[in-house]
Amino acid sequence: MKYFDYAASCPLDQEAAEVYVKAASTYYGNSSSLHDVGDQANELLEYSRAQFARFFDVSKDGVFFTSGGSEGNFLAIQTLLTSKVKKGKHIITGMAEHSSVLNSMEKLRQAGWDITMLPFSPDGRIDVGGFRDAVREDTVLASIQHANPEIGTLQPIEEVGQICRENGILFHSDCVQSFGKVDLTTVAHSVDALTISSHKFYGPKGVGAVYLNPALRWDPYVPGTTHEGGFRPGTVNVPGIVAMSAAAEKAVIGLDVYSEHYRELRKEFLNSLDPIQEKCIIYEADLPSTIGIRVAGLEGQLIMNEANLRGFAISTGSACQVSMQTPSKTMVALGVEGKAAKEFTRITLGRETEGEDVRQLGDALVKIVRENL
Repeated sequence: MKYFDYAASCPLDQEAAEVYVKAASTYYGNSSSLHDVGDQANELLEYSRAQFARFFDVSKDGVFFTSGGSEGNFLAIQTLLTSKVKKGKHIITGMAEHSSVLNSMEKLRQAGWDITMLPFSPDGRIDVGGFRDAVREDTVLASIQHANPEIGTLQPIEEVGQICRENGILFHSDCVQSFGKVDLTTVAHSVDALTISSHKFYGPKGVGAVYLNPALRWDPYVPGTTHEGGFRPGTVNVPGIVAMSAAAEKAVIGLDVYSEHYRELRKEFLNSLDPIQEKCIIYEADLPSTIGIRVAGLEGQLIMNEANLRGFAISTGSACQVSMQTPSKTMVALGVEGKAAKEFTRITLGRETEGEDVRQLGDALVKIVRENL
């Protein structure tokens, strides 16, 4: 099976796996324990915290470890709401946000909050003018995803962050899809909180991180929480965090090399689709590893199933929604409606992907389209 669903999850990097086993078998103490074994684990934990602070160019006092992106998004949003700097119950977010953000917003709506959800412009981005127009006197929080996981566009986080600062609005960004693919230092300096998830950049599943501006005063979401400075309850997953740190360092160091690799593969793949080019809409992307395609008249689900039968693992969008067989959130945000919204297919590339792999996938998609249209 040829794998083309790296935006959903990556294989564990071998070096990160070795780090995990070493930490779990040698430095197995609880990092909160007040003995030497616990101190050793805590030293590893704090080393990893300093590593991520360096990746973001921020203070390590603002780095907190979580069980992944979904929990990180939820806790970041809830924690920011405890530290809001003005009165109000209005929040701005995007229509194409990850389900963990949208579900958090729905919970807040049920609790009496007013939520404004912004669509995409035709280029797949939040319109900065539209964001500014959505701001109200009672707007206290905004949450805008940095990288769209389905078409690979990057949102104007710096510009939105400036509007938020001008209006006393706290700003969170889900950076799960962008960390390890682009430099996040400018983003980290433009937001009050951001979220990442280990398994999106070849680290282990079940671990992630949140940066929360240490200048903010906030209350623990779960009263009485002591772990991670009160940010998250539960014994800290030191082996997972150390392995995530190793995977993150490899991703950051290899950023330019991997990006060029993806650009070359993307070009080769799109060239292989020339025979059916007139039937395809291929979305422009800031992340070359993410390729979003619509084939007029064919549901993405059919293309995905046919590709799977031929030995290729692709998807119809975010892994957190495809089981519901609902239209892609990105398509809806772009104003694509009805059957057309279900025509979407996503292909994502990884470090292991080779030129022959994308050529074979392209040939298979050409055959699938010709056989079904």
